[in-house]
Amino acid sequence: MKRVLIFSLAYYPEFVGGAEVAIKEITDRISPEEIEFHMVTLRFDSKLPKMEKIENVVVHRIGFSKASPTIGDLQKFPLFLNKYWYQFAAARAVSRLHRRYHFDGIWAMMAHSCGIPAGIFKTLHPEVKYLLTLQEGDPPEYIERLMRPLWPLFSRAFTTADAVTVISNFLGDWARRRGFKGEVVFVPNAVNTRHFSQHFSHDELTAARKRLEKREGDVFLVTTSRLVHKNAVDDVIRALVLLPETVHFMIYGIGPDEEMLKELAQKLGVATRAHFAGQIGHAEMPLALEACDIFIRPSRSEGMGNSFIEAMAAGLPVIATQEGGIADFLYDAKRNPSKETTGWAVDKDSPEQIAAAVEDILAHPEQVARVTATAKAMAIEKYDWDLIAAQMKTVFDRVFSKR
Repeated sequence: MKRVLIFSLAYYPEFVGGAEVAIKEITDRISPEEIEFHMVTLRFDSKLPKMEKIENVVVHRIGFSKASPTIGDLQKFPLFLNKYWYQFAAARAVSRLHRRYHFDGIWAMMAHSCGIPAGIFKTLHPEVKYLLTLQEGDPPEYIERLMRPLWPLFSRAFTTADAVTVISNFLGDWARRRGFKGEVVFVPNAVNTRHFSQHFSHDELTAARKRLEKREGDVFLVTTSRLVHKNAVDDVIRALVLLPETVHFMIYGIGPDEEMLKELAQKLGVATRAHFAGQIGHAEMPLALEACDIFIRPSRSEGMGNSFIEAMAAGLPVIATQEGGIADFLYDAKRNPSKETTGWAVDKDSPEQIAAAVEDILAHPEQVARVTATAKAMAIEKYDWDLIAAQMKTVFDRVFSKR
């Protein structure tokens, strides 16, 4: 049995995103008899234990905390200090744990905060193999500006890695630009396609639409997004002005931009059509998606974006940009004529193109049926967690067996 230590800023049960979901989905599918995973992550909530086992991961929590913090509390003192403090404290914590557990490898989930402590640990313990996974959703240029004060350490997050996996070809190019010389392995994120492709009865869908107050003839756009600038929820709200009043927008998610987005909807006169539904659980999401009509997230940047694959598996037409990693799987009829069409592409910051894409979907139901069938088949064949976990297991076996 091998022992692998994971660096991750957050983990279950709170404040999880795509990267944290990926860790859990992958580690859940690897036998503890083959790899025992440990993790150093931030605590945030003082009610959480400093150490506990979650499935196949022994979680060690560090950092500043308070009782039952909200997502807004993460931006306030003292919790906002955690992200910066972690980059040095995590390396120290892992060195202490290494004396007890003798790790065979370390795995950093994202470079911009976890790569620094991983690089420090690797420098102190060069015999321990280091795997870096790039999952970043923000533009690399933005991340690099943030990391300027720690630039030498940030560079070592890439150059000291023994192997790098990326969730998109876009991030693979970034790894090369940042000086990684070894093999870059493309292993995308995935979804539980069986969960998202399940079908619901007429009665279940009718009840769900009634809860949404969705009337006959209404069209509901839907997104599952953190409410942050990069996800461009504001552009969809602006597009509502250009669309018939029967078109509504269901917004599942929370984030620091929520109040600004509500004020924007009010200012533009579409507050009754932009519905902020808050955070939604993984179990409820497939029904919530199928109760709506069109998935949309016109991201300004994206490492990959699990939400798009979830919507494709659920059989919804998808409107998105082709920024970053989205270009790996969303192919537009006009922009990608050599590929089988899987969605409708728009430029970033273009409410007009969003409105045009919605109108095209509503006007061509036969085309929509073909595109959604193609996208659903792609999701099931290429982006299921069973497949992706097996690919990561192969990477683990190759990288961590070299010590």
